[in-house]
Amino acid sequence: MATTSRTPVAALWDWQRHAACRGMSSSVFYAAPGARGAPRRELEQRAQQICGDCPVRRRCAEFALVTRETYGVWGGLTEAERADRLGTGRKRGPGRAR
Repeated sequence: MATTSRTPVAALWDWQRHAACRGMSSSVFYAAPGARGAPRRELEQRAQQICGDCPVRRRCAEFALVTRETYGVWGGLTEAERADRLGTGRKRGPGRAR
């Protein structure tokens, strides 16, 4: 039987083994479709608290930015924060909270 080694692709994801969120439901980091206002902000804040002490937070945020991850909280960055950093943020009109 041949031994398995880490492939280059597997190495790209290896950092996730050390994530504080490992084993948690993804629903902690992804708002329900159509979620707005206070419920969405509360979900994002809870997710950011988990990310706060994560040993791979920076790597996770970098991954989300490089891959242009559209949804969820990654490395403590919300969808809007990533869009702002990438310059793809939506223009906010009157009444649209940040």
